[in-house]
Amino acid sequence: MSLIESAPPTAVETPQANRPRSLRLLGNFIFLSRWLQAPLYVGLIVAQGIYVYHFFVELWHLLASAHHIDEKQIMLTVLGLIDVVMIANLLIMVIVGGYETFVSRLKLEGHPDQPEWLSHVNAGVLKVKLATALIGISSIHLLKTFIEIGNKPVMENAVVWQVVLHLTFVASALFLALTDRISATTAAETKGKH
Repeated sequence: MSLIESAPPTAVETPQANRPRSLRLLGNFIFLSRWLQAPLYVGLIVAQGIYVYHFFVELWHLLASAHHIDEKQIMLTVLGLIDVVMIANLLIMVIVGGYETFVSRLKLEGHPDQPEWLSHVNAGVLKVKLATALIGISSIHLLKTFIEIGNKPVMENAVVWQVVLHLTFVASALFLALTDRISATTAAETKGKH
């Protein structure tokens, strides 16, 4: 073999350069379409602002009525506040993780406030984290329902359906985690063979 035959391909010889111009333009257009998601993430930031407002309204109501409400009502209100915080955490994971995974890199390496999970986020990790957050939110709602059973009339089978939904979230999260683990193991084995 001569040196010319074993040399790596130059930019002109790459498969991209050999494709017809129309296919290159189509590929670039499809790749640029990821930016259509950016306004969706901005919308989620606005939704998070609404949750922050809702949190402070509920906190104000708790503070204003603290002297005449019972412990059960305080617990229900605090569970509602925790629910809002967990939904806000879910929104942050979707906004930051989704943008980083599907739109563009945030380039936060070395930033003191970079979330630990962001350094190894991918679509699989993001799905598992979102499923886990949904389990937490579902747990809060289920706990609130159990606490309210004595105070409010609960629809027949409502608790059963909430438990079924919660268990479905748990099973889905376990399945997603297992799938992600199998994918990571297979990728590592494939990489090890090369």
